[in-house]
Amino acid sequence: METIDKIPTTKIQRASKILQTGAKVGVNYLKFYGDKLLSSESEALSNLHQSNASDIYDGLKQLKGSALKVAQMLSMENNILPEAYGDKFSLSQFSVPPLSAPLVNKTFKTYFGKTPKEIFTEFNSNATNAASIGQVHQAKTNDKKLAVKIQYPGVADSISSDLALVKPIALKMFNIKGKDSDKYFKEVENKLIEETNYTLEIEESINLSNQCKNIKNLIFPTYYKEFSCERIITMDWMEGKHLSEYVKAETNQQKRNEIGQTLWDFYMFQLHGLFKVHADPHPGNFLVSEKNELIAIDFGCMKAIPMEFYNPYFDLTNPLILNCIEEFDIRLKKLEIIRKDDNEIEASFFTKMFHELLTHFTLPFQSDQFNFSDAEYFNAIADIGKKYAQNVELKKYNGNRGSKHFIYINRTLFGLYNLMHSLKADEIKINNFKSLLN
Repeated sequence: METIDKIPTTKIQRASKILQTGAKVGVNYLKFYGDKLLSSESEALSNLHQSNASDIYDGLKQLKGSALKVAQMLSMENNILPEAYGDKFSLSQFSVPPLSAPLVNKTFKTYFGKTPKEIFTEFNSNATNAASIGQVHQAKTNDKKLAVKIQYPGVADSISSDLALVKPIALKMFNIKGKDSDKYFKEVENKLIEETNYTLEIEESINLSNQCKNIKNLIFPTYYKEFSCERIITMDWMEGKHLSEYVKAETNQQKRNEIGQTLWDFYMFQLHGLFKVHADPHPGNFLVSEKNELIAIDFGCMKAIPMEFYNPYFDLTNPLILNCIEEFDIRLKKLEIIRKDDNEIEASFFTKMFHELLTHFTLPFQSDQFNFSDAEYFNAIADIGKKYAQNVELKKYNGNRGSKHFIYINRTLFGLYNLMHSLKADEIKINNFKSLLN
């Protein structure tokens, strides 16, 4: 297996790697113009996307950390990027070249003063999984099988500088204008910093597993503080298939529905019972056991939901509010979607756009049961997204709108919807979680 012996950690080293990647992308565009002379434009464009996605991913996987985490987040937004990017960036969810054994030993020596083989009875130097911020090794102590997650060196220290490099691209991509755009980047930066604080993750993981212990068919690993620190987490080794593997292999619809119901109840209980949610719902964070139990294994990204956001946000799932012009307008203003400096044309445009989006997106919340295998439903959402992504009028307006809390709450719900759709879960009881709130 390919391993990495060194990660660029200084600001100059990381900026140089991004510039090198940019140069490769420039060459790809020159090839694109040449390809258009020899083949159709659609074929040439497809080749361009494939080459760019591959070169950008190859550059990011060397950087790891927040740069690769951004790729992971984008891979979950299926309608933002061309398919080639989504396919390539999705590898960052749980398939990235791991650190070499010497780097792993160095990390342990730094934080524990010992190598892993001096701490555990057994330790496999070859990582079983490697992703954006850390990698996982299998270990044993007293015949107990453990999973040891090790954070990549320099990740925490490079977050701010990485985001500063990415910011101009993001501003252009999402048409964000104005100095108050910093609130969105600060929200992402703060969350990424939290994700690199493994001491905080252990506390969050223990708390959440205790709070959700009554959810049927959901299990969590036990965490071991004595073998953990700010850059290393040790927990039970959980046997099971990644959710993405499970959906390919499991043909029994009843079992898929059972996992779908558990997943839905888990997220609804967090949103409406804890007002704090695991805001990173990608397949690499879930396993399914042989007994068809859902195993939740990674809680580095937890998002608290303030009531001043929670109330208007979930009010919009109520059709009585959604379809009342006055009440709908009140919520859009509270959520900062309609800005104080919007003129009448802008306010009308965004009111119409968000009404169309929310009318479709909130449908699951408006029924007792919902069929997440319905391809027409998801195609309709994708079509609306594509329509507005290509809308010339939208590009004239300031995209800097909406509360900063939208970033991770929308990410959570879009990610959850995608997981439910991948399971082809149907007959999901939408309000089943309410019995857990008593």
